[in-house]
Amino acid sequence: MRDFTEELAELRRRIDDARGYLRIDARRGDLERLEKEASRPDLWDDPGAARRVTTEMARVREDVELVDRLTRELDDTQTLFELGRDEGDDSVEPEVAIAVARLRSELDQLELRALFTGEHDERDAVCEVHSGAGGTDAQDWTEMLLRMYTRWAERRGFDVELDSVNPGTEAGISSATFIVKGRYAYGLLSGEKGVHRLIRISPFDANARRQTAFASFDAVPALEEAEEPEIDPNDLRIDTYRSSGAGGQHVNVTDSAVRITHLPTGIVVSVQNERSQIQNRAKAMQILGARLAERQREERRAELERLSGDKRDVAFGSQIRTYTLAPYQLVKDERTRYETGNVQAVLDGDVDPFVEAYLQWRRQQGA
Repeated sequence: MRDFTEELAELRRRIDDARGYLRIDARRGDLERLEKEASRPDLWDDPGAARRVTTEMARVREDVELVDRLTRELDDTQTLFELGRDEGDDSVEPEVAIAVARLRSELDQLELRALFTGEHDERDAVCEVHSGAGGTDAQDWTEMLLRMYTRWAERRGFDVELDSVNPGTEAGISSATFIVKGRYAYGLLSGEKGVHRLIRISPFDANARRQTAFASFDAVPALEEAEEPEIDPNDLRIDTYRSSGAGGQHVNVTDSAVRITHLPTGIVVSVQNERSQIQNRAKAMQILGARLAERQREERRAELERLSGDKRDVAFGSQIRTYTLAPYQLVKDERTRYETGNVQAVLDGDVDPFVEAYLQWRRQQGA
């Protein structure tokens, strides 16, 4: 029978580390306090405060129960291995091997938590994609990028709310706004901000020539209603227009879509996927608040040049990642140097290796 002693010991060390960086002992006390708070009969007199309490309680409970479950599973696996070894029963080896692999995979995901350093990493992410240089190919590439991040979010069990899509002139899209909802969505996506370059044989070129196209991705953390900054109505220009693009029966044929321009900053937010103009306006204001809050944070840190990566031209020399489909297959991150030849898997949403490589790289850079 294979000796699993060292592998089991390593898994136990990793679980003990997780207990430390997740502050499990302290969070057990937090959970008791939050459960008492959540049981107060007047809790929902203040809905905003109630949501904060119940959200925090769910997250604390999730962490505590996760580490407790991993510990139990490791204990059970250790016992099975030791019984099999002592009794010379090789038939348990496959079951132990499967359990060890499963625990290792879960801990790989859990250890990403230790790499999150931002105040808002646990939040939902308000995201945008925009086409850049490359004409029709760039607009097609922007739609591919939207699909890639949507697939990535679904693979992780996150919800995606598509708020606005602006069609391209001939194909693809010129821009889209969407919200990825799930714990650590912003922390995971913050490293994806920037310009993405695609190199391929253009399907829009009659001579089948190679074309380079650019699109940008941006993400800011979603805010709770109480955190949204005050916005002077006089600073806003609000336009309504008819929804366009995909949506079938849910696209309203009236002028229900809303575009809000914040005049002092030039930030523009469009929302068209809610069922009424009032709902679209409320959603647009929520997204605008998140973008303004992010801008204010960047100004306080005196790092405006890095704000969402959108101060660079969406063109040559500014990309964070290159996706090459011809003459060879390769996706390469220009910062971390991580690369893979399985381009189709990446475009189908297998972005986690790049996300993890960036988080590791950022920690090494001391960022």
